[in-house]
Amino acid sequence: MSVPFSLKSSVQLGVVPTHIKFVGGLVPDEHGKFPRDAAGVLAPVAAMRLLCETSEVRPTCVQIPYFASADAAEVAEMIAGLRALGLDVHFIIMIGGANPMNPSDEDAVVAQLVTSLKAAVAHGVKHVSSTSIEEWMRPGEVRRDGADFDAAVAQNVKVHLRVVEEAGLRGSCVENWHIEFLRPGEFKTFTDVERGWAVVKAANKAFGGKFFKVLVDAAHCGDSGFSIAKNEELIAQIGAAGELGIFHASVKTTRGCLSTDDGWVGALLTAAARTGELRFVFVEVFHHEDPALEPIRKMDPGHGLDTRDGRSYNDVTADALRDVGRRLNNLVLRKVLHA
Repeated sequence: MSVPFSLKSSVQLGVVPTHIKFVGGLVPDEHGKFPRDAAGVLAPVAAMRLLCETSEVRPTCVQIPYFASADAAEVAEMIAGLRALGLDVHFIIMIGGANPMNPSDEDAVVAQLVTSLKAAVAHGVKHVSSTSIEEWMRPGEVRRDGADFDAAVAQNVKVHLRVVEEAGLRGSCVENWHIEFLRPGEFKTFTDVERGWAVVKAANKAFGGKFFKVLVDAAHCGDSGFSIAKNEELIAQIGAAGELGIFHASVKTTRGCLSTDDGWVGALLTAAARTGELRFVFVEVFHHEDPALEPIRKMDPGHGLDTRDGRSYNDVTADALRDVGRRLNNLVLRKVLHA
């Protein structure tokens, strides 16, 4: 029997609704239109409505992937529908067809990001995230070290500061821009929390404040090659520097049910909480048959495991919300988080 419960801390708990698939759920078609259910409700709104109705702990926020090609009216409808559920809306921005580390691609990257960040401003979105420091699974890309790494960081700072100015982010509703690193294979260079932090530190120095934050995804930390202890140490340092941002409660490799985790989510969530900087936690579960993620399944067959154990993906995500919600409440009980 399920027992509804409330969150005891001020940390906001939400979902990245990747459990409904990118293809057929979150990605707009060639006309910028999103999938809808039988009743005509936009798929992400319908999915979050069901989750809010079935989860033992009600989510307070949602992080939706934003695509610059999306129809503006449909984006507005989606945001209104999600806010009507009592959810604070975050954007997570993805880029394609251009490499932020290459000066020759600078204008193309900036154009995509400016469109997305202007949309965030127009819709009053306070927190944006992005994987905009490297192109996802770019063919032929190699790891950059030494002087090449420094150049990649510098180019990323140039790109992101251009976007800040051209999108009018200074003094806008956007409070923070959270930068996400990815696992080796998805990225080649920015593949661990330390390397992701290098961009954020340099960008904040150029910005003149703590506008940029490091998005810590437990799954990417787990697949990065660093130990739990090493990640905990770096999270503490990032928090002390005032540069720790959103936390993704997601399982390394499988990206499925939290029962397939080997302690990473719990350990790193607690490490983030200990810094006093934790404000947002998002559960993120991927559908094991999503066509958009076929390249990752080919790279690592462990990513394509069906971890549902007879449940629906809504149930898997609701179970993850319950697990993380209980963890947050017990961090309050243990006085790691404030009530």
